[in-house]
Amino acid sequence: MDTFYPAEPHAFAVFLFATVILGGAASWATGRAVALTWKPLWQLVFYMGLMTLAVRFIHYALFHEVFLSLQHVGVDFVVLAAIAWLGYRQTRSTQMQSQYPWLFRRTGLISWQRRS
Repeated sequence: MDTFYPAEPHAFAVFLFATVILGGAASWATGRAVALTWKPLWQLVFYMGLMTLAVRFIHYALFHEVFLSLQHVGVDFVVLAAIAWLGYRQTRSTQMQSQYPWLFRRTGLISWQRRS
């Protein structure tokens, strides 16, 4: 059981459900909350550490997987942090354009640019 995700036939489905869907939704909401309160991006690292432990507990309690395995924690952390970062950037991009429309314009889903 201490192998990488694809070792068991249902392991990828469990990863997809617990980490990507459940943890991803919570991470997206956390990234949005940090951006909406104008907190710095580095705070997401701490919050995603806690979120990773929560997701690992779901894996452990519901699917009888290893709770703290370095590779599982690492993969979960990277996936959750990436989703949280996207939520943060999307929200911050919207904020910058709506709060300061004379200074910034949106150039994409997660980016903005200073007006010239």
